[in-house]
Amino acid sequence: MSNWQSICKETDINQDLPEAALFGTEQVAVVKAWNGKIYVVSNVDPRTQQGVMSRGIVGDRTVEGASRPTLASPIYKEVYDLENGQCYGSDAYTLPVYDSRVSDGVIEVDLDSKNPA
Repeated sequence: MSNWQSICKETDINQDLPEAALFGTEQVAVVKAWNGKIYVVSNVDPRTQQGVMSRGIVGDRTVEGASRPTLASPIYKEVYDLENGQCYGSDAYTLPVYDSRVSDGVIEVDLDSKNPA
């Protein structure tokens, strides 16, 4: 089952500057990474449980010769893979990720797809 919700126009999101969105009690962070792809992850920092990931730092990490898009928490600076939510500094934390898509220029998120990797 899917629960696709519109977030905003793709042109509303600046590259490397995440934005927050709220759906009821569900907080998400929308990221347009350096590779041009849109990622939607939980806005709640897995370590502190604070809604701050939309204030994180977008970057990359080279894994097995490939550059992977990342988001660093603005509090303790844990770095998370935007594609699978893996924390590169600790196996104790995983950032939930959501399926997302761009349809007719609008970013959409499937709220039922939350996957803690």
